[in-house]
Amino acid sequence: MSQSSRSTPRRPGGKPVPDISVVRTGLAAALVVVGIAWILVYVNVAADGQSLTWMGDLGRWNYLIGFLCIFFGLALAAHPSTPLGRGRGVVIGMLGCFLIGLLWIVTYYITGQNLSLPVIKDLGQYNLMVGIGFMATGFIYATRWE
Repeated sequence: MSQSSRSTPRRPGGKPVPDISVVRTGLAAALVVVGIAWILVYVNVAADGQSLTWMGDLGRWNYLIGFLCIFFGLALAAHPSTPLGRGRGVVIGMLGCFLIGLLWIVTYYITGQNLSLPVIKDLGQYNLMVGIGFMATGFIYATRWE
């Protein structure tokens, strides 16, 4: 079959569906992993202030850096050139972000700071921002839903 006789997959509106970008997919996954690793390193190593003093000096800003990496990675994965940005992946990403955000907020309210979950205990009222951040990322996926 010749190249000219192949049909390009198209969306209902007539726009061609882009090929999957390995670079964008890898970058999105890397940002999520870096964000999770940043928070884990801070909680387990640098929070005591004895080792990784530069990170310990940032204090709770480390949570902002980690969660922003996670949110940007998830938002980057919502692009149609990634597996999560097309077809059923959009629904999975959208519902996953909504549920994680909801569970984060519910866990915070149920535990009422009594549970010794280090991240939830350290963030205090900022847990609401984390939950809303996950839900906002879910809305990015919702705009891609066809």
